[in-house]
Amino acid sequence: MRKVVSLTLILVVGELRRHAISPASTIFEALILVLVSPGSAKNQSSTRHTSEFDDELSGVKNVTLFSYKQLRIATEDFSPVNKIGEGGFGSVYKGRLKSGKMAAIKVLSSESKQGVREFLTEIKVISDVDHENLVKLYGCCIEDDHRILIYNYLENNSLAQTLLGGGHSSIQFSWRTRTKICIGVAKGLAYLHEQVKPHIIHRDIKASNILLDKDLTPKISDFGLAKLIPPNATHVSTRVAGTIGYLAPEYAVRGQATRKSDVYSYGVLLIEIVTGRCNTNSRLPIDEQHLLERTWQLYERKELVLLVDTSLDGDFDAEQACKFLKIGLLCTQDGLKLRPSMSTILKMLTGEMTVGDDKITKPGLISDFMDLKIKNGSKTRPEQINAAYDYVLSSEDNTTTFPSTSSSQGNSTFTTVACDQSI
Repeated sequence: MRKVVSLTLILVVGELRRHAISPASTIFEALILVLVSPGSAKNQSSTRHTSEFDDELSGVKNVTLFSYKQLRIATEDFSPVNKIGEGGFGSVYKGRLKSGKMAAIKVLSSESKQGVREFLTEIKVISDVDHENLVKLYGCCIEDDHRILIYNYLENNSLAQTLLGGGHSSIQFSWRTRTKICIGVAKGLAYLHEQVKPHIIHRDIKASNILLDKDLTPKISDFGLAKLIPPNATHVSTRVAGTIGYLAPEYAVRGQATRKSDVYSYGVLLIEIVTGRCNTNSRLPIDEQHLLERTWQLYERKELVLLVDTSLDGDFDAEQACKFLKIGLLCTQDGLKLRPSMSTILKMLTGEMTVGDDKITKPGLISDFMDLKIKNGSKTRPEQINAAYDYVLSSEDNTTTFPSTSSSQGNSTFTTVACDQSI
């Protein structure tokens, strides 16, 4: 308290001298000058704060720094009308920047305790990443406790809301368009896994993280953000995060996130795109509820073609469709070493490599969790798995905590995805 009073007195005296205030002027008048003056303590503090991170700011060359006021204006004070998404990272708003350009403004969770320096370090990594099949980061905001990312706005939302949204979209996904999306996502992941240094593991590949531009070109979103969000939302060192049905067994059980866990998730997504249905749908008969299990059953019976989306009305390349489904099975095999790399997958998709049936083994299924031991020796109870499977949300972007065993390695948080359509 004494320090605050002393600082106030020093500022008052300084302002008295600088503005030549007569002794007859009141202390109250002087204090008002301190508060409203451009050289006030608040503004000086802000200047010092900016100066402290000059090196980090200068290193972020491809990103614009926005003020919180600018983003409030762009989103009409973060109006619910402009809210276009919500997930583990925070809320996303559509906004029009001062330049007239539309943007997707992602407000990261306020629970994040990350400092400015750490935030800027991660932003620098993301800003250096540029690929046709990845969303583009325009800028960020780091005022006070606000951590906000600004991306390019994509007109056609996500695969989850269009292709898998239960017929609520007017977009027609022809076989040619689906092929383009499958290959585009593979290209983006191959770039993150094998060309970016250091390599980036996405950790949450799923339909809602695949956005579509006006030409239906797929863009992977939320890549490289694992360190930008609060630990109790998603962070591999303290929690496992993912989505039921997309999650590789080794990641779910041991927290072992590798490029091959991304490959697993991509395999599930690939099958979803071909079939036009969510990976989990509790409204279907019990033996058809889980897409990956159903795919394996039909593969063994050599009837994969029965899985292809009926909305295509037979207008698709049956041989190519079955090949894509087999690639999906290759990606989701239980053993990490059995799964191909994303560059190999890309070659299979484009026909540069053949898909060998002899290399396909049974996929690692989430229903097998009850048979897998956690590091502390406990097991996930069958009712936990069933509850997670049967839990259907009214909105795709909602999240739920999957009951987990406690261990020194942290807890597990999963997101379930609603499936409104009936197949």
